[in-house]
Amino acid sequence: MMTETLTLTLMLTPAWVAGGALGAMFFGGLWWTVQKAVSSTRPALWFFSSWLLRMSLALTGFYFVAGGQWQRLLMCLLGFVMARPIVTRVTRVTRLTTTRISDAETQEVNDATQS
Repeated sequence: MMTETLTLTLMLTPAWVAGGALGAMFFGGLWWTVQKAVSSTRPALWFFSSWLLRMSLALTGFYFVAGGQWQRLLMCLLGFVMARPIVTRVTRVTRLTTTRISDAETQEVNDATQS
């Protein structure tokens, strides 16, 4: 019984990790797309192209990781979904850091013009 559990865990862990990588790529790509599209003259092109590329990569990844086994597909999907809050947190930290730096630079400029 113990050997079966260990074997199953060792077989499914790579699928979970691959799902996490696919999720990081998908949601990180979405964040990157939004950053680029908001300053673009053609945001619809950015969003559509990004969606097409991200979906193609994610679905192809799911197909190959699953290898016809529903257990591996389920673990891959679990890793994919678990990547979302991680990417959200990482991008939030990046955004807050950038905002704080920008606020500090603005304050320095304001201080210099008032003196």
